[in-house]
Amino acid sequence: MANTYTQIYIQIVFAVKGRLNLIPQKNKEELHKYITGIITRRGQKLLLINCMPDHTHIFIGMKPNICISDLTRDIKAGSSKFIKEKGWIKNRFEWQEGFGAFSYAHSQLTSVINYIKNQEKHHEKRTFREEYIEFLNEYKIDFNDNYLFDFIE
Repeated sequence: MANTYTQIYIQIVFAVKGRLNLIPQKNKEELHKYITGIITRRGQKLLLINCMPDHTHIFIGMKPNICISDLTRDIKAGSSKFIKEKGWIKNRFEWQEGFGAFSYAHSQLTSVINYIKNQEKHHEKRTFREEYIEFLNEYKIDFNDNYLFDFIE
């Protein structure tokens, strides 16, 4: 796309189906590398990834050659297959349907990166559900509780 100039920063957030703690801490780095490969092969720039046991935050610099839904679908499908092939989970592993995508200005990069890096610390004080609803409210996104992730509390 000659003469196309963009600056698009997106944080993508999605959860493990049923919001179960299925992403093993010991395999987190390997999963990060695998997802990084998916993002890179799709021509996007990964700024940071942090997989928690029950959800994932991915921060990317996006080019306009792919839509967010397609990229997220590819990440979820590829990483789900990878986790199954590695045998990390005894039972079936799935990401929940849907995702959140939140945009940021260049001036916000450092704060978003620090936020994602410190997920473990954030979740000492609040649940993923609380965090996710806070994102939706902060961005003034109308939502229906019936269509949020299936939360198991």
